[in-house]
Amino acid sequence: MALQGVFAKFREGLSKTRDSLTEKVRRLAQARGTIDDALLEKLEELLISSDVGVGTSTTIVERINARVKAEKYVSNEELTRLLKDEIARLLDAGPLQRLEMLGPESPKPFVIMVVGVNGVGKTTTIGKLAARIRLEGRSVLIGAADTFRAAANEQLEIWAQRAGVDIVRQAHGSDPASVAFDTLSAAASRGSDVVIIDTAGRLHTKVNLMEELAKIRRVLDKRMPGSPHEVLLVLDATTGQNGLQQAQQFTKAVGVTGLVLTKLDGTAKGGIVFAIAESLKIPVRYVGVGEGIDDLQPFDHKAFVDALFEPMDLSQPPE
Repeated sequence: MALQGVFAKFREGLSKTRDSLTEKVRRLAQARGTIDDALLEKLEELLISSDVGVGTSTTIVERINARVKAEKYVSNEELTRLLKDEIARLLDAGPLQRLEMLGPESPKPFVIMVVGVNGVGKTTTIGKLAARIRLEGRSVLIGAADTFRAAANEQLEIWAQRAGVDIVRQAHGSDPASVAFDTLSAAASRGSDVVIIDTAGRLHTKVNLMEELAKIRRVLDKRMPGSPHEVLLVLDATTGQNGLQQAQQFTKAVGVTGLVLTKLDGTAKGGIVFAIAESLKIPVRYVGVGEGIDDLQPFDHKAFVDALFEPMDLSQPPE
C-alpha cells in the first residue's frame, strides 16, 4: 500500500487517540505564552495520562527541554513540532520491515511464531498477515498449535479460508509442539514459502504457558535450525500498561523479535506505542486499525506520527 494509503488508515484508526492527546496538547500550548517549566510539567502529566508511561514521558519531556535550551525555542507554537520530532525519534527502529516482502536470501520456509494472551486478536492477526503474504505471491501454511482452546482451530480455519491459505490442525488437546513440528515438516515437503504457527494464550498457570511456548520454540529449532525466524507478540492496545508486562514475560520466555498492536482504533490511549518502543526496544512490525482483512498495516513510524499530529494547528482556536 502506498504511503498515502497507510497514512489514511493510520489517521482513521488513531482518531480516538488523536482527539484525546492531540487536542489536549493544543489546549495546553494555547493556555501558556511560552515553553517554560510549568508547561513542560503539564505536558509530562498529559503524556502519562495517555498511557505513554512515566519513564517514557520523562524521556520525551527531558529531550524537549534540552532542545528548548539549546535551540532557544520560546513560542508555544514550537511545542507541537518538538513533541512530534521526539516521538518520531522514539519510534524509529530503522528501515521498515514487512514480513510479506521477504528477500531472496530469506530462509525457506520462513517461520513466524505468533504469541500473546487470549483475546488480543492473535487469530485475526494471523489471518490478516497470511493474506498480506499470499497477495505478494508467496505460499503460506498455518499451524494451529493452540490446541487447548476448543474453538481456536475452527476460528483459525475460517481465517485461513478467508486468506486463501492452507492450515495444519490436529484434534483438540493434541501436543502443541507436535503440531508445530508437523506443520514445519509439511511446509518443507510442499515447498511453502512461509509458516505461521499459532499458539495458546492461556493455560492453567502463566508458568505452564511459558514453558509450553518455549518447548514449541525448541521443537521448531530442532526441525529447522535457526527457526522460528520471527517471534511476533500480539498486544491489545486498549490494555495500556498491562501490555508492557505481557511483553516482558513473553520476551523472557521465547525471545520476542517484533510486536503487533491490535485494536488501536478502539483506544484513546495509543501512547502505549511510545512506551513499548522506549521500554522494550522491540520494533513494532504491524498495527491493527480495524476489523477488515486489509486493516493490518505495516508500522511506518513516519506515517504513524504524521497521522497522529496531522490536525494540530495552533492558529485555530480549540472547539
